[in-house]
Amino acid sequence: MTEESIIPYPCDFPIKIFGRNEPDFSASIVEIVLRHDPDFDAASIEWRVSSASNYLSVTCTIRAVSRAQLDALYQELVDHPKVKMVL
Repeated sequence: MTEESIIPYPCDFPIKIFGRNEPDFSASIVEIVLRHDPDFDAASIEWRVSSASNYLSVTCTIRAVSRAQLDALYQELVDHPKVKMVL
């Protein structure tokens, strides 16, 4: 039995990643995202710093082609020690 997806692939899919506002956090996120979407344009990233400047949210919109791709990306992001949350 095949599970139907509520996401129509391929599609543009935003992923929001939260972590400490540290110099190498953003570069780490871009590196991970590029492994799962080699065509990802880092210039499209949206950044938002928390009011106290302790945390950074990074929104990356990737071209999602399958659930397996999204699952692998999410897993690698949540496994990264600098990532606090992924939405």
